[in-house]
Amino acid sequence: MLDEGEHEAFWNLGYTIGGMMIWPGNRIDNKQTINAARGFHPRIADRFDLTVECIRRHFARERSPLSDVLARYDDFFALFATFGGFIDFFLLQDLLDGERVRFAIPFNNFAMPSVPQDLATYRRYMELSMEFIRARNARIAAYAQTN
Repeated sequence: MLDEGEHEAFWNLGYTIGGMMIWPGNRIDNKQTINAARGFHPRIADRFDLTVECIRRHFARERSPLSDVLARYDDFFALFATFGGFIDFFLLQDLLDGERVRFAIPFNNFAMPSVPQDLATYRRYMELSMEFIRARNARIAAYAQTN
């Protein structure tokens, strides 16, 4: 239902550095990696904001839909010591409001569908996602210039 320009703008921005994230690629016990689990879990559906909320909960030792897979990669998360360390390392500050994750659509403790259910909600999701990616692109560029 989107026009071609809307879809193309969202798609293209998502494939800039600000829309990318690295995750450990090694499979542990022949189970899903973090990236596979976040893509296939119906309560996450590849949404980055929901993934970061799961990571916040992991550091706080709270349960989330990704608890099992994140626990398998404890060594990876230990590199950052804290949730703040993870956020700072990957330049994700623009996804937070203080210590809270800024969700692209209303959040109800993983109880609501993770994908927008109507066009207006999807457009809002796109707008907020694009706002985050633009801000992260700028943050990455500023970091690169000073380091």
